Amino acid sequence: MSGSDLRETPFHGRRLRFDSAKSFDDLVEALLGAVGHEPVAIDDIAMRFDSWESYEREVQSRVGPSGFMLFVIWNHGGWIGKAGIDRKVLRVVIGNPLIAITMLRHDITAGLFAPVELLLTEEDGRSALTYVVPSSLMVVEANPALLEAATALDTKLAALAEAVTSTVSPETRPSSLHWAGSGR
Repeated sequence: MSGSDLRETPFHGRRLRFDSAKSFDDLVEALLGAVGHEPVAIDDIAMRFDSWESYEREVQSRVGPSGFMLFVIWNHGGWIGKAGIDRKVLRVVIGNPLIAITMLRHDITAGLFAPVELLLTEEDGRSALTYVVPSSLMVVEANPALLEAATALDTKLAALAEAVTSTVSPETRPSSLHWAGSGR
C-alpha cells in the first residue's frame, strides 16, 4: 500500500460557444469593459485584510459591471504562431470570490473550477467566446446546495457571454442580459 488512496470521479463537462459578428479586438474590449482591464491580484487582497467584511468590501470595489473581475490573460496566439498556427486566441480567467464562496462552502473541490476560464478566438474576421459550464464541472455527486449555487454562476456567466458577444447595443438589449444576477 502506498499510504494514499486514489479516488476517481468521472464527470461530463458541457462546452458552450458564443459566436459573434464582432471582430476579435472588439470582443476582447467588450469583455475587458465588463470584467476590468487590469488583472486583480486576489491573493494580495486576502493578505491585506483580516476580516471577511473588510475583504468583501475590497473585492466588491474591484468587481467589474458584470459582477466578475479579471484574474489573468494568457495569449495563446502569441506562441502558437511559432508552430504554424496563425490565429488570435486568448485564454481569460475571470471570477469573483464572493460568488465562489457560495459554492466552496458546499464542496471545497468546486475550487478546481472557480474561477472560470474563457477562450476568445478569431475565425474569418469574426470571433467566438467559449467556456465549459461551471456546474457541469463542479457538481459531480448529489449536492443540491452546490447545484443551486453553481447554476446561479452558470446564469451569470451566460449573461456575460451573451452581452459581450452581442452586436446589439446595451440600451436596446433585453433587460435579462444586463448582467443578470451579478450580485452587485
